Amino acid sequence: MHPAPSVIIFTSLSGLGFGLMAWLGFGFPPVSGMIAFWFFLIAYVLAVGGLLASVFHLGNPKNSIKAFSQWRSSWLSREGIMAVVSLLVMAIYAIGLIFLEQRWQVVGWVGAAFSLITIYTTSMIYGQMKTVPRWNMSLTPPLFLLYALAGGALLAGQIFPAILLLVALTVLQYISWQIGDARFEQAHHTIETATGLGNLGKVRLLESPHSSPNYLLKEMVHIVGRKHAQKLRIISIVLLGIVPAVILVLVPFNHMLAGIAVLSHLVGLFVSRWLFFAEAEHVVGLYYDKR
Repeated sequence: MHPAPSVIIFTSLSGLGFGLMAWLGFGFPPVSGMIAFWFFLIAYVLAVGGLLASVFHLGNPKNSIKAFSQWRSSWLSREGIMAVVSLLVMAIYAIGLIFLEQRWQVVGWVGAAFSLITIYTTSMIYGQMKTVPRWNMSLTPPLFLLYALAGGALLAGQIFPAILLLVALTVLQYISWQIGDARFEQAHHTIETATGLGNLGKVRLLESPHSSPNYLLKEMVHIVGRKHAQKLRIISIVLLGIVPAVILVLVPFNHMLAGIAVLSHLVGLFVSRWLFFAEAEHVVGLYYDKR
């Protein structure tokens, strides 16, 4: 799949934002007043900024409002609805903490739950796509949730949970790559099944169906070299989980090192999310003999 910057920014930042909101909703850290204001500001900037970035990937951004009406069948629509609900509920909780010095914990728990559900709906936009076998597996939702919770724990200053979650994320991301590499073959998609001509025997492409690139080739087909991908995986996994975890475990906590840990995690997150899209093979690529 084409790794569009807008979608990479959307899935990365919105996950971090809603992950931080979940921690704040559960009461971690137990802040109030102006300190709470800054935590919620960071969460909202990340969550809303990520959601706005996704609009730029639409062919006609004006039609984004229509996505809210398809909740019965569309995970994208469910995500939009849950995002709005989460932001509104967490706004009520934030008002109590910031302006009234009141901790309406039940509201916080509800907002945290909605935030996690929002992350789940985002993951299912990709996880339900049978045409992209690498995404269409049971590990996709847990991976998205771990990314959000681990990043959110870092931003919320929850040291011990962050260490555990970063280690778990590193392990699950590695497992996801290994399983994902075999998913296309396990789905038994071939050029014969893509063209529907398998009953006639072995199929091969005589010449390209188009004389110039079209929408499907631009959006659904992206070829990344295996050696290039392996290098990026190493960079991602080191910066994503190993460096932040080592900093939190071995070095006495201070704000500068915490910032370095967050920055390292962000870089690793963007690299891994680029790979998430770049390595995903859509079955339409078979029709164009682009495997």
